[in-house]
Amino acid sequence: MDNTEEAFPVTKSEDEWRRELTPEEYHVLRQAGTERPYTGEYWDTHTNGVYKCRACGAELFTSKEKFDSHCGWPSFWAPLAEGKVRYLHDSTLGMERIEVRCANCNSHLGHVFEGEGYQTPTDQRYCINSVSLTLEEDAAAS
Repeated sequence: MDNTEEAFPVTKSEDEWRRELTPEEYHVLRQAGTERPYTGEYWDTHTNGVYKCRACGAELFTSKEKFDSHCGWPSFWAPLAEGKVRYLHDSTLGMERIEVRCANCNSHLGHVFEGEGYQTPTDQRYCINSVSLTLEEDAAAS
């Protein structure tokens, strides 16, 4: 995690995050880790609802923008709304990528890629770790 001086609506000490999150959640959300592909809770989920940040509860994505990219992680073609996520340049692992973080608490969510040829309205793939999300099911759709 970078040592940014920016203030976010939800700000906690690393000790507070460690107490509130499981070790895996902490590793991904606070240390920019990645879960193994095809192991997360939501990679193959087709349930209607809103995906929230597991760390702070901010609404980030909906099932309407989720699509099957067959990459092993939940994929969305856009966030729920402008300003819900923030973007950072990431050159770890010897490649250039755009990291996606929660705009509310600065937790790591995954990465966004574009120009991969998916037939989506934005030609983008938000490749998000399941462990970074919780799904609030749409009761009306059940």
